[in-house]
Formats: sequence, structure tokens, C-alpha cells
Amino acid sequence: FRIIEMEVTPVPTAVPTAAPPGSKTEFRIMDTDPDSAPELVRETYRKMHTFQTVKFALEMREKWGKYNFCEMTVMEALDKLNDLVDESDPDFESMSNNFHAFQTAELLRKYHPDLDWLHVVGLVHDMGKVLGLVDPDMEQWALVGDTFPVGCEPQKSVVFQNLGFPENPDTKDPRYNSKLGMYEEHCGLDKVMMSWGHDEYLYRVLKNHPNMKLPEEGLFMIRYHSFYPLHHQDDYQYLLNDADKDKMEWLKLFQKFDLYSKDKETMPDIDQLKEYYQKLIDKYIPGKIKF
Repeated sequence: FRIIEMEVTPVPTAVPTAAPPGSKTEFRIMDTDPDSAPELVRETYRKMHTFQTVKFALEMREKWGKYNFCEMTVMEALDKLNDLVDESDPDFESMSNNFHAFQTAELLRKYHPDLDWLHVVGLVHDMGKVLGLVDPDMEQWALVGDTFPVGCEPQKSVVFQNLGFPENPDTKDPRYNSKLGMYEEHCGLDKVMMSWGHDEYLYRVLKNHPNMKLPEEGLFMIRYHSFYPLHHQDDYQYLLNDADKDKMEWLKLFQKFDLYSKDKETMPDIDQLKEYYQKLIDKYIPGKIKF
């Protein structure tokens, strides 16, 4: 019996530019008119901005960094996301995250058919939200929504700036309430502690998976796809190092597919697509994953 290693598709030197049409004003109305956002969205962000602290982020990394809660394949985890609707996203309404996963992957496949690892990134990018189903006590403010660095002053590019932050104890702590806070200029995002959520969780889960073969560019997309102040507003540039800057065009490319794939009129036939994506999962993230 011999295991046949499938060849991993290399990352192009030049970042491709083909992307779906769309505009920043077509989606994320909360960026341009936050007062019109649904009350559930506003309340989720109010709690997030109140309770996402350095202390909380450290506690979550300690709790979930043991990877001993359950084991699932990628498809099993995605199937669970049928039961989760993101309360922070006014573009989703009643759409499950499983549909969004296949929508994003299929749009990436349409524009970049030769980059199969990118299709996998689109498929799994929100898979960390399974955390909210593994732990029924996990509230969505600790799971979904835009992420931001903790341990430094939240910048004006963070959505719903006036909701929650005045009550956050870190904004009154001199260690954390300046522009750089506990960081050094251009220290690199790998040394920055982001607010806890599905992005950071999935990044850590995949890094812990011994057979994971996604490239660093793909992991960067997964880890920071909800960091809208960075890729949407070009803020927090003073924290980036050269390695981060090299990956930023990949992140900005991915963001367009994540955002502009939310179309309730073109719901994917998941059962028909599973065979194709299972082959890619076997190639890049095979076997059971420890969550």
C-alpha cells in the first residue's frame, strides 16, 4: 500500500487581479450609514467593543489552543454551519454560512480556475464559526464581525466606533490606549493580538493540523479576512512589516470574493459540488481536524 502525494499548486509570483464586479457601497451599509444597521448587528458590535480586551483574547487563546473539544473533517464542519447565521452581517440576513462558503469558493473557481488552493481558502474561510456550535455558550460577539487589534487604541476606521469602546477597560489603561499601545511600529501582524473570533481560531486550528498544505498566503487571508480596517480602509499600516505588505494584495483580492459573492439569487447546489471540493480537501486539508 502506497500513499500517493498530490502535487500542491504553487503560488504565482504576481498576484492575479481578476475579480467580480462590485462596489464598497453595494455591501456593508454599516460603513456608510451605521445608524441604519439592524439593531441585532449594532448590539453584537456593542458587546464586542465592550468585552474584547487583551485579557479576554489571552483567555480564549489558552482555552481553545488545546484543540481537544472535538474532531471533524472539513465537510463535517461545513455541514454544521448550516445551523449558523452571522448576527453581525447585514448582508447575510437568513443565509447560512455553509451556502456562503460554497458561493465564495465557486466565485474564486470561476475567476481563477488554476489556483485550486484558493478555492479551498474560499470554502473554509469562515469554518472557524463552528466554534459557536461546539460551544453553545459562546456568544456571537466573540465569534463573528470585523476584527481589530487589542492592546492599542482602536482607530476611527473600526466600524461602530462609538458603540462599546467607551466602556472597554482597555481604553482607560495607559498600557493599551495609545496608537501603538503594547506594540512597536512595524512589528508585524504576527506579533499583534487580534480580537478573538473565527478568523484567528481557524488559523490556529489549521496550523495545528499536521497534514495542512495551504500556502502562507492562504493562511494570511483566513486569519485577516475580517480585519476590515486594514484591507478595506488601509488603516493600521504602521503595524505591518515587509512580509505582511507582500501578502496584502492577496488579502485585498480575496476580500472582493468574500464580500461580492453574497447573492441570494444564485444559491449553489452543494450536493453537486461536494465531489470536486472533497478532492481538494483531500489534497490540502485531509483527514479529521482537531478543534
